[in-house]
Amino acid sequence: MPEAARCVVLEAFDQPVALDERPVAAPEPGAAVVAVDFGGVCGTDVHLQAGRLPISLPVVLGHEGVGRVAALGEGLEHDALGAPLRIGDRVGWASSIACGRCFYCRDAQQPTLCERRRVYGITRRLDSPPHLTGAWADTIYLEDGTTIVRLGEAQPSEAVIALGCAGPTVVHGLLHRMPPRPGEAIVIQGAGPVGLAAAMYAQLAGARPAIVIGAPAQRLELASRLGVGDERLDIDALDIAARAARVRELTGGRGADLVVECTGVPAAVAEGIDLVRPGGRVLVLGQYTDHGPTPINPHLITRKHLSVDGSWAFSAAHYVEYVRTVPLLRERFALEELITAFPLTRAQDALDAARTGNVAKAVVVP
Repeated sequence: MPEAARCVVLEAFDQPVALDERPVAAPEPGAAVVAVDFGGVCGTDVHLQAGRLPISLPVVLGHEGVGRVAALGEGLEHDALGAPLRIGDRVGWASSIACGRCFYCRDAQQPTLCERRRVYGITRRLDSPPHLTGAWADTIYLEDGTTIVRLGEAQPSEAVIALGCAGPTVVHGLLHRMPPRPGEAIVIQGAGPVGLAAAMYAQLAGARPAIVIGAPAQRLELASRLGVGDERLDIDALDIAARAARVRELTGGRGADLVVECTGVPAAVAEGIDLVRPGGRVLVLGQYTDHGPTPINPHLITRKHLSVDGSWAFSAAHYVEYVRTVPLLRERFALEELITAFPLTRAQDALDAARTGNVAKAVVVP
């Protein structure tokens, strides 16, 4: 196990990230130290840098990661599925630890709403032990209680990180809260990792057509090349009226059976309500940070007899389900082609690429 590790630190909002180095702590009972292979760059990381979430700084960024076990604390002998854990094993891990005792964990059985949820790369300060609690680092310290999953040959590290936290987020929202039905017409708003993951899972579930609405053009071109979505509409080429007309054309004039908002743009929710058919469903999945209010006509929800639902983040169980489904996704979609790698020293470039949408999925590589 190394004595020290480099890490990428967010020291102040609206400022470039900095490279730091910290000692690597030996794992306490139930904990692990993992040498990071890939740290995913998420839209949330962009929002964190902009100060859109009330977090305490400084923090090592990176709530998505895969790597290899460097050290195991006493008592940690198996992963979340009961498989033996050994030094050198490739692993992924859930990004948060729920307390298991608050009202939402114990009574409501909604651990994503846990009042004391600890999130790697977001809620743990760099200056508090064990310090290295983000995946944008040479190593990450995984605390006791972390859901760790050993990865097999059918789950390459590149494939697992390709959908990062988008995969389990979609598992939670789309597969559990508002699952698509075979033969349904589904509109996915957004061509980022969450939107692409939603389209993939919808297609595996038998939805047809799966219509992806998003931008920029290069993301839609990549989606087309990988077979993600049956139809792709570029918001830079089609205005809102033209998009609505095309959706009606593709859905027999009625509109989509299900609309999944994956953009994080408030106005997309209003457009989704317009695109869904009477009696249809709208899943709001992308509003992870507060971008402010947007005008919505509630009469449409009533007149169209809509079901509108929201889904927040994901639990450890959803992460395990995501890892289990990666082989199914890979049979149909070349997940590894989504990623663009940046060395740890160019983490700010990776953030900028995620911000502009110039890449489908940026990852940092120690």
